[in-house]
Amino acid sequence: MQNLGLSMSDFEEYKKQGEPDKLKKAENWGVAIGLQKVDGLTPSKYLIEVAKDNIEGKISIDEAAEQVSKYYKKNPATNIKEQGEKEADEVSARIAKLLSTNTFSFSPMEYISIHKALFRGIFDDKIAGKLRTYDITKEEPILNGDTVIYGRADSLKETLDYDFQTERAFNYKGLSKAEKVAHLAKFISGIWQIHPFGEGNTRATAVFTIKYLYTLGFKTNNDLFEQHSKYFRNALVRANYQNLEKDIMYNMEFLNKFFGNLLLGENNRLDNRDMQIKDVSTQKTTQKNNVSTQKTAQKILDILRTNPKATRKELAECLNTSTDSIKWHLETLKKQNKLRRIGADKGGYWKVL
Repeated sequence: MQNLGLSMSDFEEYKKQGEPDKLKKAENWGVAIGLQKVDGLTPSKYLIEVAKDNIEGKISIDEAAEQVSKYYKKNPATNIKEQGEKEADEVSARIAKLLSTNTFSFSPMEYISIHKALFRGIFDDKIAGKLRTYDITKEEPILNGDTVIYGRADSLKETLDYDFQTERAFNYKGLSKAEKVAHLAKFISGIWQIHPFGEGNTRATAVFTIKYLYTLGFKTNNDLFEQHSKYFRNALVRANYQNLEKDIMYNMEFLNKFFGNLLLGENNRLDNRDMQIKDVSTQKTTQKNNVSTQKTAQKILDILRTNPKATRKELAECLNTSTDSIKWHLETLKKQNKLRRIGADKGGYWKVL
């Protein structure tokens, strides 16, 4: 594949220049390319060159999308890396094209048509723009390999229709802006959980979200989708996962942070590590061990207050533990400035601070 010496930093330069037309195009391309990260894809440097030509007005967005398509017909991918670049390049060009238009219709069919527009000819014809006919699970790293419970294949249309009808009927009047944003986050979370398509759900959902928010009059900081697309997906995962046995509940906190930054100008920390679930049984064991450690340390201090010359062996016998354990506790207490050794190992004594 062609390897050109350009990078995403070029888009930032266009944004800094402040020319409205170039700025909007640079934002669209940034979002389009950034969203490929949700599926672990990286566009080629060839695409950056095409995007740059479009931003500078040398070619239209339609010509850009067509140019990328023709390029891969002429230079078919020959390995997994190139196949990934092909998908990322073509889908990026299509996202940029969709974001450049102001057309939108709030309906399940619009959601489905967006998916078709993005993935036609890239995914199998049974996937692009089609509701899946099979149930799915996906191992999620932030869930330690567990999966979200997605919509059942035989009820996808009905479930989508219900969510859209409910949203259409919802009355935003009287709500604060923060309340409106929280409700929108919940709606987007719901349609993503249905996961109506076999692949490409998050990218299609993100494009739908941006266009829907625009029709509602919101000014969005779409850089969030460019820079934090993986966080967006993981936040959707956490919003739709619960495991009562492990005391884990549905959690909208992370998605609300993303939408707060997107629409309210907030500056919430967006770190994927914050969303990693922790095994509750392991946490409880750790907590129990910590309590036990603290109790042992306190007993050592109590003994040394009354008997500063007590040896490790005497302490071990008194606390029914090993001398190695006592040695570790003594060193820890010294580091914590709770204990100090006065004099030599032999003939000296302990001073509790």
